[in-house]
Amino acid sequence: MRATMPFRAVRAAAFAAVSVALGVGAHAVGGGSVSALAVLVALLIAFLPAHALARRERTLAVILPALAASQAALHLLFSFAHTLEPVTAGSAMSGGHIHSGLMPGLGMLIMHGWAVALTAAWLARGEALLWALLRRLAVRLRIVLAVFPDPAYGAVVVPVVERRVVARPVVLGHSVGRRGPPGTVRTVPA
Repeated sequence: MRATMPFRAVRAAAFAAVSVALGVGAHAVGGGSVSALAVLVALLIAFLPAHALARRERTLAVILPALAASQAALHLLFSFAHTLEPVTAGSAMSGGHIHSGLMPGLGMLIMHGWAVALTAAWLARGEALLWALLRRLAVRLRIVLAVFPDPAYGAVVVPVVERRVVARPVVLGHSVGRRGPPGTVRTVPA
């Protein structure tokens, strides 16, 4: 099942908005600030790969590396944008996080690792649920169209299969009736 262009765009936009919102929030908790221009660039950075990957259902094996790459890109963008801002008292270091360089410390790498793992598992589960729902809706839509055909396309002909129903006694319903001789075993001469 492939996704149409509007569906891909909506999924990618939702992914980008949630990813950037989480990134900006985590960056703010870490003591950084983000400009509006950096947020717009981050939305674009998150939207483009998400749109490219939104054609089909994606598993954890695809989501995890893509999310790790986007986390690294967003971290570099936010850290770079933060280094360009004028330093005020207390903004250079907050919460044990130094925003003066582009390379993260060990604590930040651990936090990014946890964020990537948890978010990737969450997104993979959401993907599976979304695509399962869409498959069920597609089946339901086919049934509705078969029962109530669109007059613009003409009547949908559903073949009727006639099967002969054999009545079986309820008393012996649990037993298996096999009549005839047992199957013969053929041996192949050596």
